[in-house]
Amino acid sequence: MDELFRFLGNYWWLAFPLAGVFGGLGRAWEQAAKRRHKRRLEVLRAKSELKAAQAAARARPVATASVPTAIMRPAPEPSQVEQLFAAHDAVTQRWLEYELDVAKLIAFPTMSDGREPMTAAFLRAKKTADRLRPPSAKAKVTAEELNEYRAAVTEFEVAFDLAEREARRVRDSSFTEGERKRLATAQQLLSVAVDQAASPSERQTAYKRVREELNGLIALSDEAIDVLKTKVSLELPRGSTPAPDAP
Repeated sequence: MDELFRFLGNYWWLAFPLAGVFGGLGRAWEQAAKRRHKRRLEVLRAKSELKAAQAAARARPVATASVPTAIMRPAPEPSQVEQLFAAHDAVTQRWLEYELDVAKLIAFPTMSDGREPMTAAFLRAKKTADRLRPPSAKAKVTAEELNEYRAAVTEFEVAFDLAEREARRVRDSSFTEGERKRLATAQQLLSVAVDQAASPSERQTAYKRVREELNGLIALSDEAIDVLKTKVSLELPRGSTPAPDAP
């Protein structure tokens, strides 16, 4: 005990720098906790918006609801189904603009990440809308089936809007600094890969480098890779022979 007191007496001045260290750690922990809390509130708010839209869609009646739903009949208003098809296809097209465009995937990577809550909710809504879609605008459907499909399309639209809003908000913030540098490099190389002013060998080299930089960061679909290959090939001058594509 005497030795402890002697130590404290000789090194009392250490209390000041140690207090600063522990104080800094405490502030860093507090800031991280605030960021996590803010993120949870944002996710809860987005989920609340989605649930409200779902409830509104389910409550929306069909004009022919008085007809017994158990009786199969042609769609009450073919235009209703056609309008739903148009809305369904419009959201699908908006999604494909991300899914097939490598430049957009690099700029907004969470749109291809099914682990993100908003993206996962959108993908589930898409699956439901695709499953409930009638085979054609002239197919025989019940009022209940039409109601279900309308609700599914509404949910699909809302879920995509939420996922897109979140992707544009966070961009690449979930990646490390090194990973963000790789994404920026891939974006620059991508512009070379489809640049008509670049030589065929430069474009093919840039294309391969894009694939290398994105490996392990963003999962490109086979369709996205095919679209990118086509863009690179279309930019090649007539009569030139492109180098073999990367596997």
